[in-house]
Amino acid sequence: MKKIRLYNSLGNQYEDFVPLKEGEVSIYVCGPTVYDDPHIGNFRPVIVFDTWRRLFLSLGYKVTFVSNYTDVDDKIINRAKQLGITEKELTEGVIASFRELVDKVGALQPDITPMPTVYMEKMINYIDDLVKDDKAYQSGGDVYFSVENIQDYGCLSGNTVESLNSGARIEVNSAKRNPTDFALWKHTEEGIRWDSPWGAGRPGWHTECCVMIASIFKDQGGYIDIHGGGFDLKFPHHENEIAQSEAHNHNHLAKYWLHNGFINIDNEKMSKSLGNVMLAKDFVGKYGGMAFRLMVLNAHYRAPLSFTEETITEASKNLARMEMAYRQGAVALQMAGVDVDSLHCDKTGVFYDELCNDLNTPNALTELYAEIKKLNQILRTRPLDIEMLKESMGKLNDYFYTLGLQINYPHMDEDSKKLYQEYLDAKAAKDFARSDLLRPQLMEKGII
Repeated sequence: MKKIRLYNSLGNQYEDFVPLKEGEVSIYVCGPTVYDDPHIGNFRPVIVFDTWRRLFLSLGYKVTFVSNYTDVDDKIINRAKQLGITEKELTEGVIASFRELVDKVGALQPDITPMPTVYMEKMINYIDDLVKDDKAYQSGGDVYFSVENIQDYGCLSGNTVESLNSGARIEVNSAKRNPTDFALWKHTEEGIRWDSPWGAGRPGWHTECCVMIASIFKDQGGYIDIHGGGFDLKFPHHENEIAQSEAHNHNHLAKYWLHNGFINIDNEKMSKSLGNVMLAKDFVGKYGGMAFRLMVLNAHYRAPLSFTEETITEASKNLARMEMAYRQGAVALQMAGVDVDSLHCDKTGVFYDELCNDLNTPNALTELYAEIKKLNQILRTRPLDIEMLKESMGKLNDYFYTLGLQINYPHMDEDSKKLYQEYLDAKAAKDFARSDLLRPQLMEKGII
């Protein structure tokens, strides 16, 4: 298969991708805590890792793509109380809205969407294993992971125990043996909770992902190819996942760790204090899911992305140009009796070379725009070269799929083809009265 090069956050270096199982890829991406509507920053990893997934699929890999919904959290409890509904009602509603937005931005739904509440027994057993193995300890009704047991703690983020202590970057908690220790189980008196050997409570966030990965990929020893998420999850979330997996399964949980950058607003960080948080549903409702996706792909996934009116306007214009050219190409091919959907290309060109180089979507888009320009030139040439048109449209079919750009075209039945031919004949004969009569019918069908 085509060689893929990626930037592994574990080691901070470029590496050639070598799957754990030949021809297969296992991917886990940290999903949302479903307590409220997501903002546009929450959807950058959705788009980024969907594109990674589509690239692997395009190259012929069998992909198992997992992304969770965190359905137990203090934020969920507090939000449900504010709204006067149950936590389950809240999480189910937010998940339904999130799934709808996933569709609108052109992302494939995950193969598996685990939720902590379903894996609670396994989580309690996992924590109990760590306690029995002296990798964790009980303090009151809480259980903490003992970080001092992990020799390479900080291997992902660079935040070692020594640097954290000296930099005073952690809260002092008298219940902990060491300030860097983190909670695996938290005692609670309110909200959803479960009985455990340490009393009623619920698991810590870092443990949830570890257990779900270990359960879903049990045949791989709880070790996967790729773990992804936003850069903000690198520490402490992903670092603490690695620590637990080292203690429990004697591995780093994933071979490759990928992190995407933030979305800023006019070069400023999104924050409630600045009042510049943009909800994904509002953004997609205003600009459209495909324009949002294209805006995200215009920046390299590891770089910061700044939303401005200029960036979304540029994306919308480029999208419109692609749609117009592709629609015209599809109509011309259908008039020639060609099945547009059957056209594909090989994966040896520059477009795929760029994507295989750490998902360089900006450079891949340059190739896509060049192909759109070529398509327009083909469409303007007479007589129309159907073979060249088929080749160009085959490339675009695969480019659009791999980038997740849903560019549609009108599917023409025999009546539509006849109507369009009449229109072309009328124009050729300069029978403008007839062509003007037919034009509204064709516009209604989306043909012109």
